Amino acid sequence: MSNSELTEADCIRWLDTTAPEALQELYQQAYAIKQAHVGTKVFYRGIIEFSNVCEKDCFYCGIRRSNKSVKRYVVQDDDVVAAATWAWEQNYGSIVLQSGERKDDAFASQIEKLLQRISEATNGELGVTLSLGEQSPDVLERWRNVGGKRYLLRIETTNPKLYSTLHPDDHHFEDRLQCLRDLRDLDYQVGTGVMIGLPGQTSEDLANDIQFFKDHDIDMIGMGPYIPHGETPMGNSLPDFDSARQLQRGLTMLALTRIALRDVNIAATTALQALDPQGRERGLEAGANIIMPNLTDTKYREGYQLYDGKPCLDENAGMCRFCLEGRIASVGESVGYGEHGDSPHYLKRVAQQT
Repeated sequence: MSNSELTEADCIRWLDTTAPEALQELYQQAYAIKQAHVGTKVFYRGIIEFSNVCEKDCFYCGIRRSNKSVKRYVVQDDDVVAAATWAWEQNYGSIVLQSGERKDDAFASQIEKLLQRISEATNGELGVTLSLGEQSPDVLERWRNVGGKRYLLRIETTNPKLYSTLHPDDHHFEDRLQCLRDLRDLDYQVGTGVMIGLPGQTSEDLANDIQFFKDHDIDMIGMGPYIPHGETPMGNSLPDFDSARQLQRGLTMLALTRIALRDVNIAATTALQALDPQGRERGLEAGANIIMPNLTDTKYREGYQLYDGKPCLDENAGMCRFCLEGRIASVGESVGYGEHGDSPHYLKRVAQQT
């Protein structure tokens, strides 16, 4: 199946398929495309969840501002820089700075200073991806100028009506879409993604999500199965929640995205492992090439559960590193230590512009 042959109807058919043998053939095809276009090195993105303070009130999210049972935290800047430095010393190629969404001036200045300090502490050698929600073009430009070269902003779903069921009235699909456009205009490596298996979501919606990734020339994909959080308005939205079915649709979506987009970076997300102990390995075998080891101090991790059952809450950064290294080796792949692992799709676009 070539890229040109993968139609919307094909995607819908595959997403509706449940036959294990047929799906295994799809995953094998996606893996072959991964080998040809991005190789079999897995790149680490050491994630630092430095704050769970959030202005947003998304109906599905465990750290939404209205969840009063969450103990809020903000990691001290010195500790964030220390975690980033540890990653660099361990020969990780890059990290992700992630937090709840804030748009105040103090937050913008904090991130700007953190980026400067991390660059100084690591001789400018550590790649940094930001995952900090919707921001103004001015703020994004400030961060871009001090080393924020990659940005992950999940669109969540590309169906505006479905998007509206996930958020209160003051959250707007067009605002999120415009932020993705701004990131592209500022020459970030742009990442986005969706939740798979949402209440009311159809296979056509997911097929359209893949087309959206193509149409918007996305460089990085971070998506995973939807898992409810019990202390949210959507906590009981899937009373017949089927973890095996959610995992299967997640892997199928990952494989189809690899076949359609070929040379982008795709993460095997933690949500896959929440549904199956071997979930991230299965993600690699279906076409993913990015893994995100958690570098957040274990004393904070319970406070950053976007969904129920998040794994690795009690594993420190060192344990996580060696656990993942073994998992990656178990599928015949290796870690790209000391490499940023930039999206080949992005690098090709840059080369065409010069």
